[in-house]
Amino acid sequence: MKRLLLAAALWLPTVFVQAQSDSAFIAQLFEQALSKGKAYSDLRDLCKQAGPRLSGSPAAAKAVQLTAEKMRNYAFDSVFFQDVMVPYWVRNEETALKLSSSDTGFHSRDLPLCALGGSVAGMVSGEVVEVLGWNDLQKLPDEQVKGKIVFFNRPMDARMVYTFGAYGTCVDQRVYGAIWAASKGAKGILVRSMNLSIDDYPHTGSMAYVDTIAKIPAAAISTQGAEELSALLVKYPNLSVSYALGGENKGMALSHNVIGELKGKKKDIIAVGGHLDAWDMAEGAHDDGAGCIQSIEVLRLLKTLNYTPNYTLRSVMWMNEENGLKGALAYAHRADSLKENHVAAIEADRGAFAPRGFFIQADQKMVERMQTWLPLLEPYGVYMIKSGGAGADVGPLARVNEKTVLVGFVPDSQRYFDYHHAATDTFESVNKRELELGAAALASLIYLMDKYEVGSWSMP
Repeated sequence: MKRLLLAAALWLPTVFVQAQSDSAFIAQLFEQALSKGKAYSDLRDLCKQAGPRLSGSPAAAKAVQLTAEKMRNYAFDSVFFQDVMVPYWVRNEETALKLSSSDTGFHSRDLPLCALGGSVAGMVSGEVVEVLGWNDLQKLPDEQVKGKIVFFNRPMDARMVYTFGAYGTCVDQRVYGAIWAASKGAKGILVRSMNLSIDDYPHTGSMAYVDTIAKIPAAAISTQGAEELSALLVKYPNLSVSYALGGENKGMALSHNVIGELKGKKKDIIAVGGHLDAWDMAEGAHDDGAGCIQSIEVLRLLKTLNYTPNYTLRSVMWMNEENGLKGALAYAHRADSLKENHVAAIEADRGAFAPRGFFIQADQKMVERMQTWLPLLEPYGVYMIKSGGAGADVGPLARVNEKTVLVGFVPDSQRYFDYHHAATDTFESVNKRELELGAAALASLIYLMDKYEVGSWSMP
């Protein structure tokens, strides 16, 4: 018993000193980010100099060069490109949604509209069939759908506090709606935008076709437009709509992942990153310029504070998350080919909002050990470390090494879908302080994962 008490007496002061040291270093990270940070000005440069940067586009190529130049200017130990072949789709000219009816009292009007990413071009006009999803649509006889335009109007579930969960309740109609509708003979689809707010901004996003079913023009209308169209369909049974899309698939194009490193004592890697491509509706400030710039800022902060990492730390900007995931797949393939060991990979792709926590894809024991760091992070508003999905770009690394700890950065989600894939996703929508807090929170977690060498933790 005396030996146990003596051991505890020797151990507890060490733990206390370590906690004090960690707390002091994390405080420096936040002080640097908030008073001398570069994230806000770097994000402005990305948004204003590159702008909308769908993969394969000249703007995406400019973003590749711009982010590489940023990391070289910060004197990272190495900065390099990885070639990636990506799909290249161009929106071209499109019209508003035009409403008309022979019913007495109806006044023709237009509603905001945008093509879904990857849609074929075409002019469409006809009557509308409103449904809430596949379950509704499949119950209708084919003759009630054939030659008409299917309007998918299932809203995000406003009861869900975590808005990414609400997104998951309805995004299937955007992705698969054209396949479902065409399989029953429809000639076009309209989809309610994935947005909890009621506004006049249509939101684009990826959608799918299959070669065995006709490819029909697919467009999104704003939430306000969806509400109005739904009400008018009740009031005017003879309502018809028309729209024209100019989307063009230009095949595959050469692009690049952008990678910067701080060399560690070990070759094992902790990666942090976001996706450099963004939909062409706006500047992609939240989705995902913020995640890319924060990932650069993480390494810059640690370098500025003269931190010597145990692992090699990487900032990765993946290309083509929005409509193909080619960058993430190529990065994982490279890691496998070169036998690179990623002990952890962190994805920042939920907007430039105040940090709230981290989702961990790992053994529960790993999650529990990481939760012991919460007292160090809670003073900065980071109160959650728990099991959850990390993100699309880091996911392929788990297929290379199932022991890789995957982490998803979780900022406050309430405003994210006001901007997601819409014309509102501009630099001006970003709060400087929240962006900087997020970068410091990411840097703090990476510091702890690196200092305590999570790759060496033995999990039962």
